[in-house]
Amino acid sequence: SSILYHYFTFLCKKVPPLGPMPNEDIDTKNLESLKKYGSYTRYFKQAEEAKNKPVWWKTYKGYMDIADPEHGAEKVDIGLPYVRSRKIKEVRERRQMLKDNKKNAELERAFRLRTFKISLDRVQEAWENDDRPRHVKRLAEHYGVFRDLFPMAYFLPQVTLRICYSQENSSQVYYGNQLTPTEVASAPHISFSAEEGSLWTLLLTCPDEHLLDNEAEYVHWLVGNIPGGAVQAGEELCHYLPPFPARGTGFHRYIYVLFKQDGPINFQDDARPSPCHSLVDRTFKTVDFYRKHQDSMTPAGLAFFQSQWDESVTNTFHNMLNMREPVFEFIRPPVYHPPQVKYPHRQPLRYLDRYRDGKEHTYGIY
Repeated sequence: SSILYHYFTFLCKKVPPLGPMPNEDIDTKNLESLKKYGSYTRYFKQAEEAKNKPVWWKTYKGYMDIADPEHGAEKVDIGLPYVRSRKIKEVRERRQMLKDNKKNAELERAFRLRTFKISLDRVQEAWENDDRPRHVKRLAEHYGVFRDLFPMAYFLPQVTLRICYSQENSSQVYYGNQLTPTEVASAPHISFSAEEGSLWTLLLTCPDEHLLDNEAEYVHWLVGNIPGGAVQAGEELCHYLPPFPARGTGFHRYIYVLFKQDGPINFQDDARPSPCHSLVDRTFKTVDFYRKHQDSMTPAGLAFFQSQWDESVTNTFHNMLNMREPVFEFIRPPVYHPPQVKYPHRQPLRYLDRYRDGKEHTYGIY
């Protein structure tokens, strides 16, 4: 026992630090004697000096830098330069609008009688002109779009993509909405604002669909050298293939990326045979495609939707891809039952059915 006592005493002995501890020179019993900063600027300056001062201990960032060199690395903006209107000018215009609205008697009467109607088209237009690029960027970060397509990079989607899969505008692509494979079986109608004489490249890819490589994608549609906003007049490098999320794999992301070209590009090496029903030929990586043409194109537009398996996916595998349909199922472990007790106390009436051999049980799991 005396040996154990001395051993635990040795373990609990306080080991001195390797150097001076932070705030060691501060007298905690007499805090009133400390010199006041007086202003936030003086405090911030001293805090920056203390931050840059070398210390003997390792910070959390130091440990993470060793484990993951890319931890905390600053991401690169690869998009078009974003020029936002001056904030002071916006505030002045908004204040003037509030003053005019307060002087408007008809507007006040409509508010009081609750008959005032807000134009959703004007709200949509104001949102697209002001906050849309930043909001779409946040949504793309939330869904991991930049992480999987452009590692360590991002861009502000400044060009609005309007993608519709039906004439009734019921199956539109926004920013993460859910569409079924049946609804997106055929190529959509796409429109966007473009200057006359400009050239664009449109890409539809899925980072979640590859059956063999988790880091690879399947390209579903690729059109290059699009004049203006006429997608039909562009050079189709890979024809449209309907989404085919495998059964049992949940929702997949299908991402449209619009690139603005500086001029005509020779896409001879990126073209697929037509028709292209080989998944090997459709294996794709957006980051490699962008690195190859980064001197000639810039990402400018973004839209994406989510989709999961339905009956049309079986038809795509059998008739288009000419292959057996993969099905992923979760194999549940057998239900655990504690060892059987000869005299069970406070147990259900069907207690013995848990341990009975024979046909499959038809009762519930207690």
